[in-house]
Amino acid sequence: MLKRTLLSLLFPLALGKPVEGDQSQKRYAIMDNDWGNAGFVPFLLALDGGMEVLALVSDTANSWQPQTAMHALSSLEAGNLSCIPVYAGATWPLINTPHRFQAWESIHGKLPWEGAFAPENQTAEAQGNDPTSGDPNRIVKAALKEGVPKTTVNNSTSAANFMVETVHKYPGQVSIYSAGALTNVALAVRMDPNFASLAKELVIMGGYVDGNMMRATGNYLVADINSDINLMIDPEAAKIALNADFPSIIIAGNVANQVMATKEYLDEVYQVKNRYTELFHKYQSLDFPFWDETAAALMVDPSISRNHSTVYIDVDVAYGSPSYGNIQVYQKSLAPVGLRNVTYVNEIDGAKLKDMMKHAMQHPKSCSDIK
Repeated sequence: MLKRTLLSLLFPLALGKPVEGDQSQKRYAIMDNDWGNAGFVPFLLALDGGMEVLALVSDTANSWQPQTAMHALSSLEAGNLSCIPVYAGATWPLINTPHRFQAWESIHGKLPWEGAFAPENQTAEAQGNDPTSGDPNRIVKAALKEGVPKTTVNNSTSAANFMVETVHKYPGQVSIYSAGALTNVALAVRMDPNFASLAKELVIMGGYVDGNMMRATGNYLVADINSDINLMIDPEAAKIALNADFPSIIIAGNVANQVMATKEYLDEVYQVKNRYTELFHKYQSLDFPFWDETAAALMVDPSISRNHSTVYIDVDVAYGSPSYGNIQVYQKSLAPVGLRNVTYVNEIDGAKLKDMMKHAMQHPKSCSDIK
């Protein structure tokens, strides 16, 4: 009872259901991600949870932004959801580049997963891998296993500007979801001093704590899933975003590794046949946890959190540091001046997460439903 009471205090708007006809209580989301082949589950979760997804935004993390935008468009087309616009985010991080990142690695050690900053590999791209390094604007059609999209990104404004305009239109109602690099969020923070405070919350996937020993003693896969590429692609943006004055910041860091994909679960989801369950069954890797899905589920229904901590947070932006791009957390009495508190989720209800995901995929909303 105490835990649920604390959650109710922490997430009052998220736990409350809107009164029918009361638009002031409607919940909106802008979902920023490095979208991939099976990356549609987060927006399906949001729609299934009664949120209105105002837009998808692409960013550079696992691959370059133009490629992840194509995945976003394809994923929406797969379920007749192209009424949701896709805005192209920033292609380049604020400072970081592949050359700069690889130079850092030569001193401090390689990351098992380097995302968009891995050396260019044309052989891998020909076999269906997303592009890395090289020309960031090239599109690798072989990697678009959902199909090459027929629709295009919305070029009416920048992704960051769309975020700013939207929170002014719906103050206190827009959740900003970020499961890739935080570049676009940081740009919006810097563009408008009121942006963060006018949003409802920032919910991110990333920000691992104390994973060094696991990376050193585990096998390559364990090292991989404990590496924080989302923050390390653009550490400076992460520092800006995670110290902005959002009313609430919720972090799915280590907890995003809690629930792993299994063949049994993929088969269970595929008992209902549609385009999303087909893609999920075919392309969801059994090697990885449900990272982005965990963060999206926390945005939709924060009561899936079973344990959380309130901590003060900073991001190491010293290029010469072996912890460059990683977070440091503090209790209030020991925190440096100028940091803010965040909600760091430590444990979730894994069974509930999988139930939410399954329902969202087996009963996906389409444009005819959400209009």
